[in-house]
Amino acid sequence: MISLTVGGGVAEVVLDAPGKLNAVDPSALAELSQAYDDAAAAASRGEVRALLLRGVGRAFCAGRDISGVDPADDDVLGYLGGLVTPLMQKMAAFPAPTFAAAQGATLGVGLGLLLATDVVYVANNAKIGSPFANLGATLDSGGHWYFTERLGMHRTLDLVYTGELMTGEEAVRAGLFSRAFPADELLERTREVVARVAQGATGAFVASKELVSQIRDRRLGLWESMDAENKAQAALCDSEDYREGFKAFQEKRKPVFSGKWPVS
Repeated sequence: MISLTVGGGVAEVVLDAPGKLNAVDPSALAELSQAYDDAAAAASRGEVRALLLRGVGRAFCAGRDISGVDPADDDVLGYLGGLVTPLMQKMAAFPAPTFAAAQGATLGVGLGLLLATDVVYVANNAKIGSPFANLGATLDSGGHWYFTERLGMHRTLDLVYTGELMTGEEAVRAGLFSRAFPADELLERTREVVARVAQGATGAFVASKELVSQIRDRRLGLWESMDAENKAQAALCDSEDYREGFKAFQEKRKPVFSGKWPVS
């Protein structure tokens, strides 16, 4: 169900079970985790400088595959705590910029996969959310945290209580994700951005990724954030890409970055 390709500095991870709208079961989650491990290993060798996650067919991911699951004997904690949360942690910590392109149904755990990704582009008509109000369940995969952080308490509880879904356009306007494109342009335009980022100063991008995570999770204040920025900039001064960027600016040409990280 899960495939990984590497080329041009980009790792492309694909959910490929369109017949079931890319819904994920434990086996698929294990495959997805392994794909991120393999991509991270390629990143450590300098072969991957950006990652794209996408789904094949009408949907990005319709969430958990509950076909055949007996609710009376369902190990929810094992599924979520043992599989989903570790995977999302691994995705969030990926050592390069990550992107996702999401079309159609993007629900439940599928939504969680997007929330664990650095930058998310969605189709205008995507259907995003968790219809758990109809299942007697609650929002999972970090949904409460991300929704409250990005949408606020009132909008979060509105979506939880009603089970209503947002379109891609609505999700972008609300600040949940970054950009919305027409469905037939989504993958091409996302790939264009990812390819461009993969040729950038990867070390500087990773430094910003770490800073943003610290600000978000640890709630660093302004001055603490500035101190962290200063230290990151000082570390980057020793990198090939920092020197190349300065030299290219002075010579009025486009820089050619190596993407080597960490700096020596």
